[in-house]
Amino acid sequence: MEACQRWIPLESNPKVLNKYVHNLGMDSSWNFVDVYGFDADLLAMVPKPVAAIILLFPDTKELIGEIQTDYPKDLYYTKQTIENACGTVAIVHALANNKNEINFDENKHFKTFLEMTNGLSPEERAKFLEQDNKMGAAHDDCAQEGDTQAPSVDERVKSHFVTFVQFNGTLYELDGRKDAPVVHGTTTPDRFLEDSAEVIKKFISRDPENVNFNVMALVKGGEEQD
Repeated sequence: MEACQRWIPLESNPKVLNKYVHNLGMDSSWNFVDVYGFDADLLAMVPKPVAAIILLFPDTKELIGEIQTDYPKDLYYTKQTIENACGTVAIVHALANNKNEINFDENKHFKTFLEMTNGLSPEERAKFLEQDNKMGAAHDDCAQEGDTQAPSVDERVKSHFVTFVQFNGTLYELDGRKDAPVVHGTTTPDRFLEDSAEVIKKFISRDPENVNFNVMALVKGGEEQD
Protein backbone atom coordinates (compact mmCIF):
# COMPACT_ATOMS: atom_id res chain seq x y z
CA MET A 1 0.00 0.00 0.00
CA GLU A 2 1.38 3.39 -0.99
CA ALA A 3 2.35 5.56 1.99
CA CYS A 4 0.35 8.74 2.46
CA GLN A 5 2.22 11.98 1.79
CA ARG A 6 2.53 14.44 4.68
CA TRP A 7 3.19 18.16 4.43
CA ILE A 8 4.10 20.72 7.07
CA PRO A 9 0.88 22.38 8.34
CA LEU A 10 0.27 25.99 7.32
CA GLU A 11 -0.20 28.67 9.96
CA SER A 12 -3.59 30.40 9.87
CA ASN A 13 -2.11 33.81 9.16
CA PRO A 14 -2.98 36.25 6.33
CA LYS A 15 0.70 37.11 5.90
CA VAL A 16 1.51 33.46 5.20
CA LEU A 17 -1.40 32.92 2.84
CA ASN A 18 -0.78 36.15 0.94
CA LYS A 19 2.85 35.27 0.29
CA TYR A 20 1.72 31.84 -0.88
CA VAL A 21 -0.98 32.98 -3.31
CA HIS A 22 0.94 35.97 -4.67
CA ASN A 23 3.97 33.77 -5.32
CA LEU A 24 1.65 31.45 -7.23
CA GLY A 25 0.51 34.36 -9.39
CA MET A 26 -2.69 35.71 -7.84
CA ASP A 27 -3.38 39.37 -8.59
CA SER A 28 -1.89 41.38 -5.70
CA SER A 29 -4.98 43.59 -5.49
CA TRP A 30 -6.63 40.62 -3.75
CA ASN A 31 -5.56 39.70 -0.23
CA PHE A 32 -6.47 37.52 2.71
CA VAL A 33 -7.45 39.49 5.82
CA ASP A 34 -8.45 38.47 9.33
CA VAL A 35 -12.10 38.46 10.35
CA TYR A 36 -11.98 39.49 14.00
CA GLY A 37 -15.54 38.66 14.99
CA PHE A 38 -19.11 38.30 13.84
CA ASP A 39 -20.83 41.36 15.27
CA ALA A 40 -22.15 43.70 12.60
CA ASP A 41 -19.50 46.33 13.40
CA LEU A 42 -16.64 43.84 13.05
CA LEU A 43 -18.02 42.37 9.83
CA ALA A 44 -18.36 45.89 8.45
CA MET A 45 -14.58 46.29 8.83
CA VAL A 46 -13.96 43.54 6.26
CA PRO A 47 -13.35 45.03 2.79
CA LYS A 48 -15.73 44.00 0.04
CA PRO A 49 -16.14 42.24 -2.27
CA VAL A 50 -15.43 39.03 -0.38
CA ALA A 51 -14.58 36.14 -2.70
CA ALA A 52 -14.09 33.34 -0.16
CA ILE A 53 -13.86 32.60 3.55
CA ILE A 54 -11.32 30.20 5.05
CA LEU A 55 -12.08 28.76 8.49
CA LEU A 56 -9.62 27.00 10.78
CA PHE A 57 -11.44 24.98 13.44
CA PRO A 58 -10.79 22.16 15.94
CA ASP A 59 -11.03 18.93 13.99
CA THR A 60 -14.29 17.00 14.29
CA LYS A 61 -16.27 14.57 12.17
CA GLU A 62 -19.61 16.11 13.15
CA LEU A 63 -21.38 17.49 10.08
CA ILE A 64 -23.07 20.89 9.88
CA GLY A 65 -25.08 21.38 6.70
CA GLU A 66 -25.94 18.84 4.02
CA ILE A 67 -23.63 16.89 1.70
CA GLN A 68 -24.62 17.55 -1.93
CA THR A 69 -23.29 14.82 -4.19
CA ASP A 70 -25.18 16.25 -7.18
CA TYR A 71 -23.44 19.63 -7.29
CA PRO A 72 -22.72 21.90 -10.28
CA LYS A 73 -19.81 20.46 -12.22
CA ASP A 74 -18.28 23.91 -12.73
CA LEU A 75 -18.00 24.26 -8.95
CA TYR A 76 -14.32 23.37 -8.41
CA TYR A 77 -14.00 20.70 -5.74
CA THR A 78 -10.99 18.52 -4.95
CA LYS A 79 -10.42 15.73 -2.50
CA GLN A 80 -7.56 15.91 0.02
CA THR A 81 -5.24 12.91 0.11
CA ILE A 82 -2.09 14.56 1.51
CA GLU A 83 -1.99 14.79 5.29
CA ASN A 84 -1.62 18.34 6.65
CA ALA A 85 -2.37 19.79 3.19
CA CYS A 86 -5.78 21.18 4.19
CA GLY A 87 -4.41 24.74 4.06
CA THR A 88 -3.37 24.35 0.43
CA VAL A 89 -6.63 22.58 -0.46
CA ALA A 90 -8.56 25.45 1.15
CA ILE A 91 -6.58 27.97 -0.89
CA VAL A 92 -7.16 26.01 -4.10
CA HIS A 93 -10.90 25.96 -3.41
CA ALA A 94 -10.92 29.71 -2.71
CA LEU A 95 -8.98 30.69 -5.83
CA ALA A 96 -10.31 28.17 -8.33
CA ASN A 97 -13.93 29.13 -7.64
CA ASN A 98 -13.17 32.80 -8.26
CA LYS A 99 -11.14 32.52 -11.45
CA ASN A 100 -13.62 34.76 -13.27
CA GLU A 101 -13.09 37.58 -10.76
CA ILE A 102 -9.39 37.19 -9.92
CA ASN A 103 -6.58 37.47 -12.44
CA PHE A 104 -3.65 35.06 -12.33
CA ASP A 105 -0.23 35.69 -13.86
CA GLU A 106 0.15 33.62 -17.03
CA ASN A 107 3.79 32.99 -16.15
CA LYS A 108 3.16 31.72 -12.61
CA HIS A 109 2.21 28.21 -11.60
CA PHE A 110 -1.36 28.50 -10.34
CA LYS A 111 -2.65 29.46 -13.78
CA THR A 112 -1.12 26.26 -15.14
CA PHE A 113 -2.44 24.24 -12.20
CA LEU A 114 -5.98 25.45 -12.90
CA GLU A 115 -5.75 24.68 -16.59
CA MET A 116 -4.36 21.20 -15.95
CA THR A 117 -6.94 20.24 -13.31
CA ASN A 118 -10.07 22.00 -14.55
CA GLY A 119 -11.47 18.96 -16.37
CA LEU A 120 -10.46 16.37 -13.77
CA SER A 121 -12.58 14.63 -11.15
CA PRO A 122 -12.09 15.51 -7.45
CA GLU A 123 -10.07 12.33 -6.99
CA GLU A 124 -7.92 13.04 -10.05
CA ARG A 125 -7.26 16.58 -8.82
CA ALA A 126 -6.04 15.18 -5.51
CA LYS A 127 -3.69 12.80 -7.32
CA PHE A 128 -2.44 15.67 -9.50
CA LEU A 129 -1.63 17.72 -6.37
CA GLU A 130 0.27 14.77 -4.90
CA GLN A 131 2.53 14.80 -7.97
CA ASP A 132 2.80 18.59 -8.38
CA ASN A 133 6.25 19.43 -7.06
CA LYS A 134 5.80 23.16 -7.63
CA MET A 135 2.69 23.34 -5.46
CA GLY A 136 4.41 21.22 -2.84
CA ALA A 137 7.46 23.49 -2.83
CA ALA A 138 5.29 26.61 -2.59
CA HIS A 139 3.42 25.10 0.36
CA ASP A 140 6.63 24.12 2.13
CA ASP A 141 8.16 27.56 1.58
CA CYS A 142 5.24 29.36 3.18
CA ALA A 143 4.81 26.82 5.98
CA GLN A 144 8.15 28.14 7.28
CA GLU A 145 7.00 31.78 7.17
CA GLY A 146 4.60 31.96 10.11
CA ASP A 147 4.95 33.95 13.32
CA THR A 148 5.43 30.72 15.26
CA GLN A 149 7.86 27.88 14.66
CA ALA A 150 6.54 25.50 12.02
CA PRO A 151 5.52 22.12 13.43
CA SER A 152 7.21 18.92 12.36
CA VAL A 153 5.99 17.28 9.17
CA ASP A 154 5.17 14.24 11.35
CA GLU A 155 3.04 16.19 13.82
CA ARG A 156 -0.64 15.28 13.85
CA VAL A 157 -2.44 18.59 14.01
CA LYS A 158 -5.82 18.91 15.72
CA SER A 159 -7.21 21.70 13.53
CA HIS A 160 -8.53 21.72 9.98
CA PHE A 161 -9.06 24.30 7.21
CA VAL A 162 -12.23 24.51 5.09
CA THR A 163 -13.41 27.09 2.55
CA PHE A 164 -16.76 28.80 2.07
CA VAL A 165 -17.72 30.17 -1.34
CA GLN A 166 -20.82 31.65 -2.94
CA PHE A 167 -21.60 29.86 -6.19
CA ASN A 168 -24.73 30.50 -8.26
CA GLY A 169 -26.64 31.73 -5.23
CA THR A 170 -25.69 28.83 -2.94
CA LEU A 171 -23.36 28.91 0.07
CA TYR A 172 -20.97 25.96 -0.15
CA GLU A 173 -18.47 24.59 2.35
CA LEU A 174 -15.58 22.88 0.56
CA ASP A 175 -13.69 20.29 2.59
CA GLY A 176 -11.47 17.84 0.73
CA ARG A 177 -12.06 15.12 3.32
CA LYS A 178 -15.81 15.05 2.68
CA ASP A 179 -17.47 12.98 -0.04
CA ALA A 180 -18.73 16.15 -1.77
CA PRO A 181 -19.39 19.86 -1.13
CA VAL A 182 -21.59 20.77 1.86
CA VAL A 183 -24.57 23.07 1.26
CA HIS A 184 -25.51 25.78 3.78
CA GLY A 185 -28.50 27.32 2.03
CA THR A 186 -28.83 30.27 -0.30
CA THR A 187 -26.81 33.48 -0.32
CA THR A 188 -25.86 36.42 -2.52
CA PRO A 189 -22.54 38.16 -3.16
CA ASP A 190 -23.67 41.03 -0.91
CA ARG A 191 -24.74 38.70 1.92
CA PHE A 192 -22.01 36.09 1.54
CA LEU A 193 -19.85 37.32 4.44
CA GLU A 194 -22.79 37.62 6.84
CA ASP A 195 -24.30 34.28 5.84
CA SER A 196 -20.93 32.55 6.20
CA ALA A 197 -20.57 34.10 9.65
CA GLU A 198 -23.88 32.54 10.72
CA VAL A 199 -22.64 29.10 9.66
CA ILE A 200 -19.28 29.59 11.38
CA LYS A 201 -21.09 30.48 14.61
CA LYS A 202 -22.55 26.96 14.51
CA PHE A 203 -19.03 25.53 14.28
CA ILE A 204 -17.96 27.57 17.30
CA SER A 205 -21.06 26.66 19.32
CA ARG A 206 -19.94 23.00 19.33
CA ASP A 207 -16.85 23.94 21.35
CA PRO A 208 -17.28 27.53 22.58
CA GLU A 209 -14.40 27.44 25.07
CA ASN A 210 -11.88 26.39 22.44
CA VAL A 211 -9.67 29.25 21.22
CA ASN A 212 -8.41 27.38 18.14
CA PHE A 213 -10.77 29.01 15.66
CA ASN A 214 -9.60 31.50 13.06
CA VAL A 215 -11.36 33.10 10.11
CA MET A 216 -9.82 34.81 7.08
CA ALA A 217 -11.54 36.44 4.12
CA LEU A 218 -10.22 36.72 0.56
CA VAL A 219 -11.07 40.30 -0.40
CA LYS A 220 -10.47 42.87 -3.11
CA GLY A 221 -8.18 45.41 -1.52
CA GLY A 222 -7.33 45.13 2.14
CA GLU A 223 -3.89 45.78 3.55
CA GLU A 224 -1.34 43.61 1.79
CA GLN A 225 0.33 41.54 4.49
CA ASP A 226 3.10 39.83 2.62
